[in-house]
Amino acid sequence: MPGGRRAERLAPYVLVAPAVLIIVVLRLWPLLLGVNFSFTGDGARNGIAVGLDNYRELLDDPLFRTALRNVGLLVLLLPVAVAIPGLLATFIYFRVPGHRLFRGVYFFPAVLSPVIVGAIFNLLLAFDGPANAVLGGLGIGPIDWLGDPDVAIFAVVGVHVWATFGMGLVVFLAGFATLDSALVDAARVDGASLAQTIWHVIVPGLSRTIQFVFVTTMIGLLTSMFGLLYIMTSGGPEGSTYLPEYYIWIQQGQMNRPALASAASTALFLIMLVVGLLQVSLLRRAGRED
Repeated sequence: MPGGRRAERLAPYVLVAPAVLIIVVLRLWPLLLGVNFSFTGDGARNGIAVGLDNYRELLDDPLFRTALRNVGLLVLLLPVAVAIPGLLATFIYFRVPGHRLFRGVYFFPAVLSPVIVGAIFNLLLAFDGPANAVLGGLGIGPIDWLGDPDVAIFAVVGVHVWATFGMGLVVFLAGFATLDSALVDAARVDGASLAQTIWHVIVPGLSRTIQFVFVTTMIGLLTSMFGLLYIMTSGGPEGSTYLPEYYIWIQQGQMNRPALASAASTALFLIMLVVGLLQVSLLRRAGRED
C-alpha cells in the first residue's frame, strides 16, 4: 500500500513531464541561447562578448524606435481589437437573425493565408482601387492608404484585425457557454438596456475570457503581422509600418546581423511580458472593482 500511495503521488509529475520537457527543450533553452547571443557581436566581432552594445545600437536606430512607437500604438488599439469580436459574439449569443450564418462568415477570414489577405487588400486599398472609388462617390477625396506614412500603419492593423478576429470570436462564444443565463434573464426583467446588460452582467461574467483574449490578441499583434507587412508595405512608406518582428527579419535575413536580431528579439519578448502582465493586472483590478 505505501508503494501504491507513492505511485499515486508521482503520477501527476510523470504525466506532465513530457510536456515540461518539450517546453524546456524547444522554448526555454532556445530563448536563453538567444538572450546570451544578443550580448555578442556581428561580423568581425562574431562570437566576441560586446556587453550592451547591441542594445545601445537598437536605441540609436530610428527604424527600431519607429517599431517601438508602433508597438505603443498597437497597445492603444488593443481594446478595439478585443471589443470587436466581443460585441459580435454578444449579438450571436442573443441570437440575432442569421446568427448561424454570421458565425461562419466572421470566422472565414481566420483560415485565409496572410499572403492572400494582403494581396486582396492591396487591390482594395490601391490609390485607384475600390475603397477610394466608394469614398469618391461620397464626395470624399482619395486616401493613399498604403503610401501615406500617417495612414499606412492603421490600414495594416485594420486588415490584421479583420483577418484574425474570428479566433477571438470563437473564444468569446466558448466563454458565453459558461455564462449563467439566469443573470441575463434577470437583467432583462429588470429593464436593463443592452449596454447595461453587457457592462454589468456579461463583462464581469466573462472576465477570465476577456483576459485571455486580451493577452492572445496582443501576442498576435506583436508576432503575427509579418506576412501582412511584407505583402502590403514591406515596412514602408519611410519605415512607418515597421514592427519589431519585421525589424528582426530585416537584420537577420537581409543584413546578416544575427546578434543584433537576437537583441531585438529579446527586447520584443520583454515588451510582450511587461505589457501582458500589466494587462492582466489591470483587468483583474477592474474585475474586483465591479
